[in-house]
Amino acid sequence: MRLSEPLLVFDGDCAFCSSCARAAERFLAGGWTARPYQFADLAELGLTEERARYEVLWVTPAGEVYGGAQAVAKLLLRAGGAWAYLGGAMRLAPVRPLAAAVYRLVARHRDRMPGGSAACALPRRG
Repeated sequence: MRLSEPLLVFDGDCAFCSSCARAAERFLAGGWTARPYQFADLAELGLTEERARYEVLWVTPAGEVYGGAQAVAKLLLRAGGAWAYLGGAMRLAPVRPLAAAVYRLVARHRDRMPGGSAACALPRRG
């Protein structure tokens, strides 16, 4: 699958994730597309369902894949303006581990976040 613009892949079964994707589409500059992983051709994108279920993914037209906090950072960089400064900061070596920890905390508890529901809970990795 050849992408003409970056693709944000998220869990469409999670109300919190869907709300975040809709908010990003509304408030951040375009030039990218959001699609639930349930409706994306994961194999063609070089992704697995397991990975897509556990973290948001940013896929570039060149086929590069960024996950979790780094996917969010790439989205913010793409948005430009003040958002790009935040995205750039999230990619800096000293901030990167903190951004990843905050992302994992939110992802782990997404069923308890505003708009979240029991359907948003991540399955246990086994």
